[in-house]
Amino acid sequence: MSTSEILPALPDSPLPVPAVIACAGARASEHFLEFFAATIRNKNTRAAYVQVAAQFFRWCEQYDLKLGAIRPLHVAAYIESKPMTAPSIKQHLVALRGLFNWLVIKPARALRCFSTTAGRWKRPRTWRIIPTRGRPSSTTGARNWRT
Repeated sequence: MSTSEILPALPDSPLPVPAVIACAGARASEHFLEFFAATIRNKNTRAAYVQVAAQFFRWCEQYDLKLGAIRPLHVAAYIESKPMTAPSIKQHLVALRGLFNWLVIKPARALRCFSTTAGRWKRPRTWRIIPTRGRPSSTTGARNWRT
């Protein structure tokens, strides 16, 4: 099965992306392809997620949804419209969440959150100010890492 069969593209689009993505512009198409190439290393997982994306965007085309109009309610309606087992539902939700996170956040920022040593995604560390009720002034504004 070729990529063009898995992801139907617009006739004038040089990239094998769904029509919903292609209509959103070249940048959306590029980010869509980057998601599968840069974030998913296992070829079986990548193939499964490509299938999920193709099915979801085909469903979106049936209802004339544009990329900017897709909301969590649409994803829920898509999941409810398909008879699936619990593991399949979970796989669809994980794939779509990852794809939409990649399309929304800056891809360069997302890559910095990937731990190559652990081989898993980590939330970036942020600073948090600890409230100082009744503490001496020397500890006022003490900072602590929040993981």
